Amino acid sequence: MHVLESEAPLIVYVDIKSPYAFVAIRPTLALEGELGVKFDWRPLTLDIPSYLGSAEKKDGKVVSSKGRSPRTWNAIRYSYRDARRYAERQGLILKGTEKIWDSSLPNIGILWVMQTARDRLEDYFEAVYPPFWRRELDIENLAVVEGCLRSAGVEVTGFADFAAGAGRQLHDELQPQFHPNGIYGVPSYVLEEEIFFGREHIPYLRWAISGRVGPAPDIAYEID
Repeated sequence: MHVLESEAPLIVYVDIKSPYAFVAIRPTLALEGELGVKFDWRPLTLDIPSYLGSAEKKDGKVVSSKGRSPRTWNAIRYSYRDARRYAERQGLILKGTEKIWDSSLPNIGILWVMQTARDRLEDYFEAVYPPFWRRELDIENLAVVEGCLRSAGVEVTGFADFAAGAGRQLHDELQPQFHPNGIYGVPSYVLEEEIFFGREHIPYLRWAISGRVGPAPDIAYEID
């Protein structure tokens, strides 16, 4: 699988542990439904410590931190405030995570749903994203992710083997392709091998996929 190629009209890259992906899920699903097409949803598991350092909190207090300057902390705090604005407009709760999670397992869950129960993808996102951002899910726990799949109406028989085998391989084959091909974060959208970062491009993507009738819309966040 090449990161820029798909038979679908749009590739959407997301990560369960990204607040910006979180607030883009519902608007992007709404666009998919509005256009009556199926996007190709794929995981991009962010390696946050490689560029933002790492930290762990307990009871709201930082108990360990590595590689984070005061400027980095300020940027992280602002990004959460920014994403929280859009979460609140959707009636969602967005709490800052207390550690940097390995989100590869629930992200492999995206691949599993895409392959086995495509029509349940929205239900899977609802089962994993909102509770994770309310700090209710241990997404590194296989049984927890299987529980999210079950609650979304997705068959879990075979998922453990998939997560350790073919799904893990597909996930891991995608990751080193991102930066060389110009994809650095989520949500990222790929339209005809052109990359768009951020949900602010949804109005343009709607216009482009709909046939590019009239002038292109401005690049801007939508209300919800």
